[in-house]
Amino acid sequence: MADENDAAEKTEDPTQKRLDDAHDRGDVAKSQEVNTWFMIAGATLVLSTFSGSIGGGILLPLRSLVANSWMIHADGPSLLALAQSLGMAVIAAIGVPLLLLMIAAVAGNMVQHRLVWSGESLKPKLSKISPLAGAKRLFGKQAAVNFAKGIFKLAALGAVMTAILWPERHRLDAMVRFDPASILGTTITLILQLMGAVVAMLALVAIADYFFQYRQWFERQKMSLREMKEEFKQSEGDPHVKGRIRQLRHARMKKRMMAAVPKASVIITNPTHYAVALSYERGMSAPICVAKGVDIIALKIREVAKAHDIPIVENVALARALHATVEIDDEIPVEHYHAVAEIIGYVMGLKRGLSGRRV
Repeated sequence: MADENDAAEKTEDPTQKRLDDAHDRGDVAKSQEVNTWFMIAGATLVLSTFSGSIGGGILLPLRSLVANSWMIHADGPSLLALAQSLGMAVIAAIGVPLLLLMIAAVAGNMVQHRLVWSGESLKPKLSKISPLAGAKRLFGKQAAVNFAKGIFKLAALGAVMTAILWPERHRLDAMVRFDPASILGTTITLILQLMGAVVAMLALVAIADYFFQYRQWFERQKMSLREMKEEFKQSEGDPHVKGRIRQLRHARMKKRMMAAVPKASVIITNPTHYAVALSYERGMSAPICVAKGVDIIALKIREVAKAHDIPIVENVALARALHATVEIDDEIPVEHYHAVAEIIGYVMGLKRGLSGRRV
């Protein structure tokens, strides 16, 4: 009942941290059918490409051994040298095919998930010897799917073999009377046809099973709201995460400020280190700070203001005081009303004078 309640509470999609933690534990979405398909496909490729060279590479030294058997010394060093020679010949014949099979085995895992280096699966767990857990594995959804896959593969394999071998039944009966060397080519052709059909059939099983296994794995990684809150708290406590959050907030605030500078009524500077952009329209109770900054940001504010013909007024004490006491999008403090009113009145007077000259 507890497991069912936990599963019912886990309604949220997993975070990237949750997925990364699962990968670090060795818990990944994996279908054994995909590995099987890669191995059989690799074996088919090896047989179709290297069967002749493998047979020739092994046949020649064995033929030489039989033809010159009377020359072989029966002492220890001679037999050891003979075994080494035959071993090297076999390795040379099957080395490349075995390498391809190893690559196919690794590829079967790599297409499903990135490399996993974890000893978690080697740790002893009571659930592995628990009769209750064993019964759940035996009669659970995964066991039912494996049983259905087995039945399907047996039926499909039987249908494939029947479809390929049934039309050849008369020739197969006649092959019993032929010399073994003469039927080798026909046998290899039939084997390759069977393996090609099996590879095509197993491809469908592998694709379907992978999506099923991925879905099962994804469902296991789902989180409850409580788990998401705990993870968020842990992440918030990470100094690296906090630093990154501060950087993002600072970048967003800077971008928003620069977009608001063209709407300002006046820029008050000190003149080089501080800059405060104020906006005021008739009817407002007090001017509002739309941007502020020091050094580089102050320089950028002045550059944007000049580009948009926003008046810049130098007032060292007022610029420093406003920067220290007012926040973005807030009204200026009451104690600065008089000083700011004089500046805005002066700026408005300049604007009216300029308008009158244009007229």
